[in-house]
Amino acid sequence: MKTLLLLHGAIGAQDQLLPLKELLSTHYNVHTLSFSGHGGNAFPEDDFSIARFSVDVLNYLNINNIEQCDVFGYSMGGYVAMYLAKQQPGRVGRIVTLATKFHWDEPTAQKECGMLDADKIEAKVPAFAAALAKRHAPNDWKELMNRTKDMLMAMGKDNSLKVEDYSTITNPSLIMLGDRDKMITLDETLAVYKALPNAQMAMLPDTQHPIEQVDAQHLAYMIQRFVG
Repeated sequence: MKTLLLLHGAIGAQDQLLPLKELLSTHYNVHTLSFSGHGGNAFPEDDFSIARFSVDVLNYLNINNIEQCDVFGYSMGGYVAMYLAKQQPGRVGRIVTLATKFHWDEPTAQKECGMLDADKIEAKVPAFAAALAKRHAPNDWKELMNRTKDMLMAMGKDNSLKVEDYSTITNPSLIMLGDRDKMITLDETLAVYKALPNAQMAMLPDTQHPIEQVDAQHLAYMIQRFVG
């Protein structure tokens, strides 16, 4: 059985991927993890960044004696998977991404940070705020928001992966986007797809950005079809 690692998105945690894990577990040895500062894990003492999250993945692989695995990354998780493939290509096999924002500049970062205002979320979407508090306890979910905003602003000033970097990532990759995703542009997805030397691309029908609104069975089928 192949080993498959599922990576969550920003301000998310591994519990969001459990329905997908259950569907895929009959075909793969499926692993999940929560990044530093997410899902109750301690905040890192050093930086809070894509590089830090890729180290989280490497540490997890080493602890579990996994030399190489295929990876599915949702949103930020897809970015982490690509970053890891750039830095440590031998540890990653096939890569599947969904709803990953690849393009970062300062206006983009400012726009994304505008959606991470903890006080506004608490006032206007209290159910979501409560879910975040539960998901990341005992951490303060507002601190997670603030650290994420700092990370995105840093990426806006210096994107960790430039478009030209993808030309050196030779891992077989499937780049997916929901046709109703309002956060990720088709242009940025196409740019990365075209830059990757060994990639396929797929558009998921009637699919918005939040992982909870993705058809898990269809997603599992697409992953299985590509990973094999």
